[in-house]
Amino acid sequence: MGPVLAGVLQLLALIAALALCYVPLGNYMAKVYSSDKHWRVEKWIYKGIGANPDTEMRWPAYLRGVLAFSAAGILFLYLLQRLQGVLPGSLGFQAVDPDQAFNTAVSFVTNTNWQSYYGEQAMGHVVQTAGLAVQNFVSAAVGIAVAVALVRGFARSRTGDLGNFWADLVRGTIRILVPLAAIAAVVLVALGAIQNFSGIHEVGQFMGGSQQWNGGAVASQEAIKELGTNGGGYFNANSAHPFENPTPFSNLFEIFLLLVIPFSLTRTFGVLVGSVKQGYAILATMGTIWVGFVALMMWTEFAHHGPAFQIAGGAYEGKENRFGVGASSIFAVSTTLTSTGAVDSFHSSFTGLGGGITMLSMMLGEIAPGGTGSGLYGILILAIIAVFIAGLMVGRTPEYLGKKIGSREIKLAAIYILITPALVLVFTAFAMALPTPGNSMTNSGAHGFSEILYAYTSASNNNGSAFAGLNADTQWFNTTLGLAMLFGRFLPMVFVLALAGSLAEQKPVPVTAGTLRTEKPLFTGLLVGAILIITGLTYFPALALGPLAEGLAS
Repeated sequence: MGPVLAGVLQLLALIAALALCYVPLGNYMAKVYSSDKHWRVEKWIYKGIGANPDTEMRWPAYLRGVLAFSAAGILFLYLLQRLQGVLPGSLGFQAVDPDQAFNTAVSFVTNTNWQSYYGEQAMGHVVQTAGLAVQNFVSAAVGIAVAVALVRGFARSRTGDLGNFWADLVRGTIRILVPLAAIAAVVLVALGAIQNFSGIHEVGQFMGGSQQWNGGAVASQEAIKELGTNGGGYFNANSAHPFENPTPFSNLFEIFLLLVIPFSLTRTFGVLVGSVKQGYAILATMGTIWVGFVALMMWTEFAHHGPAFQIAGGAYEGKENRFGVGASSIFAVSTTLTSTGAVDSFHSSFTGLGGGITMLSMMLGEIAPGGTGSGLYGILILAIIAVFIAGLMVGRTPEYLGKKIGSREIKLAAIYILITPALVLVFTAFAMALPTPGNSMTNSGAHGFSEILYAYTSASNNNGSAFAGLNADTQWFNTTLGLAMLFGRFLPMVFVLALAGSLAEQKPVPVTAGTLRTEKPLFTGLLVGAILIITGLTYFPALALGPLAEGLAS
């Protein structure tokens, strides 16, 4: 079997697995967030944190809950790292430096999981499990909660209530993420991923010296790393490491995990707003972009000139032989189109155009299918922009799901769209203009610029993957990337929740002959076009200086 055929078959198998889970998982998540009953363990949690899960919240109160919980998480994780030297199970590792502790705390709380450290050489068992793994669960649950709040804004009328943040947070964690991650962890252990709390030990002699590895609760963290679109690996090599991702089947399973909740949330959206066809329209938009980018990536990585590439069957540099070019291409697109950031190959070693595709995937806003929750609310914001454009074309007040998109709604949506590009381009400009950040670049020219551009794109979009080649463990990058992650996560949530509150206060607008049918293929095409045009107009100059220049020169 040729490598191209193998890649296509893996893609088809992945699509089939996602299709099988779409309806049951989507319906289950809709049931979770619409139920008025509380599990016993949930009641214990509510009592422990002093929250009343039955109290409805307007958008400012919901936002305060999001920000307060996230701030507490950042503080706890920062202190845990700073105290690592005196904690049990530290494996002899000392306290993490202040700037790196800040960067890592922000990274995991914002669901970014950017790592400027070597996991197996910096973090002990307590920090990995009680700190990083816990944030993998709750940061994903926060994203889903905000998405559900926006969906309620569309579904409800004549009220500003969006539900209860604490109930949404706890239910998302207890009823969705924990059970699914437990099942996934068992599967990963069966496939060869390690799960233990062993210390550091030598594994053999290499070139006159010994190599040391530490064990850890890898499979359990790997499961939620992918399922919650987190991406932070137990080891520096991430999902290219055989302890995290040992076989081609485990590789395909991990891709499935990082896609299954974001895609299935479109079904949840359709059920909650009372029209599954609306969910299918959003799913079709996500799926079209995802499949198109995977096909484009495979083409760039397989169709290379020169005898070396032809003999190898594609661009193999930086890719694991046990996965191959096809699977690595699917993983790279899937991890950057979501907010996962996990890698089973090194994106800096992709072809010039291939590296550009990973960057463009993040620049879309990670909405195809995006992160757990963040992908859904991101694409719904873009859907509002699309109906606004359609309204301008026909001279009619835009409507979406029975709600009028007036000046307030379009301003909130527009600001949401502008936040992330502003962070990416401003921070990149400063890093290129100042002398010190440039010293961290391994490469010069277009590829060196891509290292910087990729880093801020990844941080601002809460992706967390790295282009490799950039030494990001400096005070400048730890601080500025941390700020980019903070602003890139929480500023958009402010406008999402404000928009949800505005929509919930409206009364439904009756459907007429002039209403744009947003469940039809025509709207899907309009939405895909709007996404690509907005992203292209925003980022084309930066891409032209980096991956496009490198790709055209090769």
